Amino acid sequence: MKNIKTLSPYFDGTVEKIISVQRDDGGIPWFKDGVLDPWNHLEAVMALNLCGQQENVKHGFDYLFNAQLDDGSWWGQLGSTVPLDDGQMHFSSEGMAAGNRTKDTNFAAYIATAVWHDYLLNKNLDFVKTAWPYVKKAIGFSLSLQTEYGDIRWAAETESTPEDDALVTGCCSIYKSLNSSLKLAELATFDADASQLIKEWTVGRDKLRDALINKPNRFDRNWQPKDNFSMDWYYPVLTGVLDGEAAQKRLDEKWDVFVVEGFGCKCVSEEPWVTVAETAELVMALMKAGRDAKAKEIWSWLDKYRDGDGGYWMGYQTEQRMNWPLEKPPWTSGAVILATDTVFNITPASKLFRE
Repeated sequence: MKNIKTLSPYFDGTVEKIISVQRDDGGIPWFKDGVLDPWNHLEAVMALNLCGQQENVKHGFDYLFNAQLDDGSWWGQLGSTVPLDDGQMHFSSEGMAAGNRTKDTNFAAYIATAVWHDYLLNKNLDFVKTAWPYVKKAIGFSLSLQTEYGDIRWAAETESTPEDDALVTGCCSIYKSLNSSLKLAELATFDADASQLIKEWTVGRDKLRDALINKPNRFDRNWQPKDNFSMDWYYPVLTGVLDGEAAQKRLDEKWDVFVVEGFGCKCVSEEPWVTVAETAELVMALMKAGRDAKAKEIWSWLDKYRDGDGGYWMGYQTEQRMNWPLEKPPWTSGAVILATDTVFNITPASKLFRE
């Protein structure tokens, strides 16, 4: 098993692959000239940050600073709706015009996690000051859609997103972002409102955790349950919603449902399709739960999905023994870089998903 001590030169090709997709305005879409959402954009930005690509990182953050809407949200496009071409092997931009955009609460809140990650890595308080107004607005947007029960609506109501419902994975990710925003608020001594925000955000975070643990009926009310998605399984552990014995029990419950020995973590339980980003995130969840040896073992499986140019294939069809689709999204490579840092404790930011 490899023992990675530095991210370069191991990920130099991976970094170049991510940068090759970055747009002139700083946005990092799923594929060249393809759809973009703030969450996956930031996953790639954080990976570039770990690899010292400061100019591209600044460009990536500036994109969000410039694109933030007045209510604190961003428009984003749902990658799950991206069509595949006739050969069923590549993404297509056909039909993915602006009408498919959403104001996703998880997409918005994730900027807090990315800014906190930057601070862990670079200890740059000046950047925290720069990013703070955007973080405040983003967290305010997400919490404005929290219900009296504690769950947070998945997206603001628009013509294309009428469903009033909440997602387990999305709310778990928001919980992580709320924790990150609270850490940033503790640094924000330059803001007279910070102490009041700490109180408000703490209440919102705790209500959200209570809903995730004790009110399962608040999720997937108006659509089919998504418990067949592996992210709903491991995200409560990855994000710290569950810890201790509860986290161990959660991992054990569906391990055999989602983990394919020697290959990785399936995206959904019913398909023989291992996805690299989910596998990388599971690695980080295992590190969070203190299962370091198992995390390193599964991390070692990722190498087979690395292409010659350094990019990582999105997924692998275990029955047909083929990469599918033939795409290497920046956020997939980003998740692998983040997982590698988490496993091998390479940078000060490696504790983001271990603390």
